[in-house]
Amino acid sequence: MRIVVGISGASGVIYGVRFLHELKQRSIETDLIVTRTAEKLLTHETGLGMKAVDELATRRFEVDDMFAPIASGSYRTEGMAIIPCSMKTLAGISAGYADNLLLRAAMVSLKEHRRLVLVPREAPLSQIDLENMLKLSRVGAIILPAMPAFYFGPKSIDDLVGYVVGKTMDAFGIEHSLFQRWGEAGQK
Repeated sequence: MRIVVGISGASGVIYGVRFLHELKQRSIETDLIVTRTAEKLLTHETGLGMKAVDELATRRFEVDDMFAPIASGSYRTEGMAIIPCSMKTLAGISAGYADNLLLRAAMVSLKEHRRLVLVPREAPLSQIDLENMLKLSRVGAIILPAMPAFYFGPKSIDDLVGYVVGKTMDAFGIEHSLFQRWGEAGQK
């Protein structure tokens, strides 16, 4: 299994880092694209540098590398997750404006009818944001807002991050135990 992972310039880059970590733990290949703003947020929000994140991915492509294999539909993947997904990135995909590799890889997922999971991290949402999400949902994208749940009794921020990452893994059918599912034994 191979998944393209995009980390765009929205707060919450820890979701993308944790997603990469969990995929690596399961020996799932990942092709990573990180926007320039996301690179800055990695340091600001997590204290991590790109070297640490690169070690979690199978390979990383520069955001302006339009000759990367993931720019073509002939390169086979299970699909793509953009986690987190900025409103700028969401708008670019919605408009079909693929001027960088992150947007092009997302467009490839859509055109090839592969899974495209977008994890927006923004609040509040404007009407334009909502319309872009609806438009993308109608063409097959999975809109999975970074909205952690509390029914399972999270004890830490890591538990809340694990919930969102687990839901993203669910969208790809990847088994995990990052959170207790509703109705499982021990439910409060």
